[in-house]
Amino acid sequence: MNLFKDRQSLKAWMSACRNRGERVGFIPTMGALHAGHLSLVEAAKKQCSRTLVSIFVNPTQFGPGEDFAQYPRTFAADQTLLEEIGCDGVFLPEVATIYPPGGQTSVSVEPLGSQLCGAARPGHFQGVATVVAILFNLVRPHAAYFGLKDYQQFTLIRQMVDDLCMPLEVVGVPTVREADGLALSSRNRYLTDEERARAPALFRALTHAQELYRGGERDPLRLEEEARRLLLASGIENIDYVEVRHGATLIREREISTDPVMLIAVRVGKARLIDNRLL
Repeated sequence: MNLFKDRQSLKAWMSACRNRGERVGFIPTMGALHAGHLSLVEAAKKQCSRTLVSIFVNPTQFGPGEDFAQYPRTFAADQTLLEEIGCDGVFLPEVATIYPPGGQTSVSVEPLGSQLCGAARPGHFQGVATVVAILFNLVRPHAAYFGLKDYQQFTLIRQMVDDLCMPLEVVGVPTVREADGLALSSRNRYLTDEERARAPALFRALTHAQELYRGGERDPLRLEEEARRLLLASGIENIDYVEVRHGATLIREREISTDPVMLIAVRVGKARLIDNRLL
């Protein structure tokens, strides 16, 4: 497996791949890899002849008081996992490699970037869009793979790629879950045993809303109320949002049309947990 830490070596490897006519699949990550990340690599391997993963804890998507300093950094273990799964390359840049001194440009996708998680974390999605745009320009992949657990991020990146005519495919990969339904996340390690026991309520709330929808309920406020009620009954009181939105655009609708998605964000102890489900 190839390891790249600078722009020049990455560019040389990517140029060689393109010259050989190889399709390159790219997975941007912040490390602390788990089975959800590895499912992205597996998806890329099925569709591409080469796979590249970046590991970069991006400072610009963390706000004041958030967990940038505490975010788990397990680079050696991550590289071992990627080598075992057959990944072809890892890009492990320093901050100055991504953001050289003197940079003045950022990318915003609005109004989507200021809604949902963007409302709770001002500036977060500007940091996400900017770093992903930089990575896409450095790597120039044929396809990029994102987990659907962060459905808003996936939708925002897809919108950015469409708006800026970036020549790549954005592929969403289904959420990987624990046996009790909890979506895998690097931040799950923040949970105490008691908090971990409460966390699957997100999945139960989403499942309950889906059952109501399939049973004929079409009032988004009613679906949100029922999901929120289940969360509160499970001891989860710090709720950022529970919302039903259009599954393709994440536009808020008074009446559900087609392909709705429910999105949830809560805080359980030190962990901020997000999840979603297409109803």
